[in-house]
Amino acid sequence: MLNFPGLKGFPQFQKDCRSVEYKTSGWKLADNRKSITFTDKKGIGRLKLKGTRDLHFYQINQIKRVRLVKRADGVYVQFCIDADRSENIEPTGKTVGLDVGLKEYYTDSDGMMVENPKFLRIGEKVLKRSQRRVSRKVKGSNNLSKARQILGNRHLKISRQRKDHAVKLARCVIQSNDLIAYVSEAGRS
Repeated sequence: MLNFPGLKGFPQFQKDCRSVEYKTSGWKLADNRKSITFTDKKGIGRLKLKGTRDLHFYQINQIKRVRLVKRADGVYVQFCIDADRSENIEPTGKTVGLDVGLKEYYTDSDGMMVENPKFLRIGEKVLKRSQRRVSRKVKGSNNLSKARQILGNRHLKISRQRKDHAVKLARCVIQSNDLIAYVSEAGRS
């Protein structure tokens, strides 16, 4: 972190904490909504915002929380926005029961099974290779930090694949049914 006036560094997270959350104070958006300044004397300063969302669409008082989240590929700023959203979906009159399991992702009451995509098993070979590269590096070297960065990106890719699959599948099930009941493996005795 540099000690020049006006120049600030990245937020310094503790090892066990990878996010910082602000409510309605401690931050200020620029007028052009291209940068955010943190004013809580933690030394974060001004961060440039990149992304596809247009923040001009929302008023400042609609933003209820701002969260800084550290991931393997960078630091993200998440905005929690108070907005009314509604979708007009025609009732289908269909009900379905889901059995969430380990072998199959889920089985519904109509007999349709969705296989578990096993993203970790698919990426396991690449993960093992990346982990071996990390364990071979000298402690404290730049090559170790580079190898850890690559390993973190590989884990991040797998977690994002899992989340994307779950969200898309859930949205599909919700849009095609009016009532959904589910049973998980933990609920059985």
